[in-house]
Parts: sequence; C-alpha cells; structure tokens
Amino acid sequence: MLYRDADHWCQAAQKRVMVYGMSGLGKTHMSTIVRGSGHWFHYSIDYRIGTRYMSELIADNAKAEAMKVPFLRTLLMSDSIYIVSNITFDNLTPVSTYLGKPGDPALGGLPIDEYRRRQEQFRQSELSALNDTEYFAERGQALYGYPHFICDTGGSICEWVEADDDNDPLMTKLSATCLPLWIKGDEAHTEALIARFDKAPKPMAYQPAFLLECWQTYIAETGLAEDKVNPDTFVRWTYARALAHRQPRYEAMSRWGVTVSADEVASLNGEADFIDLVATALERRAP
Repeated sequence: MLYRDADHWCQAAQKRVMVYGMSGLGKTHMSTIVRGSGHWFHYSIDYRIGTRYMSELIADNAKAEAMKVPFLRTLLMSDSIYIVSNITFDNLTPVSTYLGKPGDPALGGLPIDEYRRRQEQFRQSELSALNDTEYFAERGQALYGYPHFICDTGGSICEWVEADDDNDPLMTKLSATCLPLWIKGDEAHTEALIARFDKAPKPMAYQPAFLLECWQTYIAETGLAEDKVNPDTFVRWTYARALAHRQPRYEAMSRWGVTVSADEVASLNGEADFIDLVATALERRAP
C-alpha cells in the first residue's frame, strides 16, 4: 500500500486517499470535512463525469426535450437561448436525470435498449474519470499548492473492477496513487439506505450482466410488457438486490487498502479526526 503503517501515514508530507462505498454512507461528508481545512484537493468522480465526460450528452438530452416545444425550438434554432447543465459538488442531478430509469414512457421511463445505452455511456465515463485520478492528484499540488488529496468516488466503482485479481488494471493504478479507503456499513445502515431509497428512488449505474438479469427476472415475475413497467417500482425492487450484489465486491476491494465504519465517519468533525481515523484503520490492518 501507499502507506506501510500508521506512523508512515501521519508523517507523510503528501496524504492521498481514495474513498469508496455505497452512496449515503459518508463519502462526500468525509471529503467535505477535509476540504474545509484548506489543505486537501477534493476530486469528485461524479462531478468530473458530469462536467467533462457526459456534459454534452446531458445538454443535448435537455435540448432534445426543448425542441419538442415550438416556442423553445424557435429560440434554440436561432441561437437566442442556450442550454447547459448546472452541476456542482452538491447538485449532481443532471447526471442522474440523464441516466434515467427503464420502463413506461408515460411515467418518465426509458426503453430498455436506450437505458442500457446510457448505462454504458456512464460506465465509460466513470472509468475515464477514475483514470484521471493521478492527474488530478498531481494537478492539485502543482497548480493550487494543496499538499493532500482525496478522491471521492461513486458508489458504482465496484462494478467496474475485478478486485479478486491481483493485477486488476484499475485498482493497481488507483492504489499506486491513493490509499483506498472503504466505508463499510452494517445491517442497520443497509436497512436505512433501503428505507431512504424507497421514499425517493434515484437512478443508479449497474453492472451490465446484473442489470440484464434483474430486468429479465422482473419482467418474468410480473408478466408486464417492457413498456408498461413502472420505472420507480422497478428500481425499488432492484435496489436491495444491488446492495447485496455490491457488498462482496466492496469486501474484495478492501484488501487493497483500509476499512472504516460508517459510524466512525459520521463522528468526524475535522481534519485531525480524519487523519486519526485513517491511522487507526492502518493499525487495525497491521496484523
């Protein structure tokens, strides 16, 4: 690993961490806390996806909807207005809106083929953003003078790596740049995430084979035509399965770095707490 033990970590002039885990367990909370100290460059994978790799796709999708309205069509065609997405660290809605949900168009759903096409676009975009990690770690120091770096990944990182492979290209590259840090939740956290998702189901990225299996199983169990599936009902049905699917993949990834609990992350109040937390995680791993 990048830091051989707790002392090495604490004494390092440059601290670099890549945090991952299910959305809702504290990745952005952790990143925001250390960024607030003024010593850390915060690299958000989802922000990079939305502003660099999918920005044109997102804008064009919005333009396509606007072109359906005669008044807006006239203004767009005469270059009287323009449409851009307003993505921030705290508002990544344009990305999730573009991803969408499969099912009945009358309920805002996408045809499954179009949905799978957008899923693939997201997969390629996330891989590109993850591969940019080293560039931004160096840029943060060289350009802005930040001594430390934190990479805030999306919850779907585990879908694109083969963590059981000691030579997985992505994890090899990332772990050479940053210390991978998994935020692990327990059963209570999982239940809370499912309850929260049930109230406000959001688009997600899925491993292609997993998505296809879920879609085919759901269609078989419900007997619905593909264009009659309620998009929210389907993603609610899929969510708990997605958590169970991802857990062992996160677990396998954890051997590349260290693990902390979601409760430990929730108790962070400042940069010093974060440095101590990582040191403790390194000590736990030592044996």
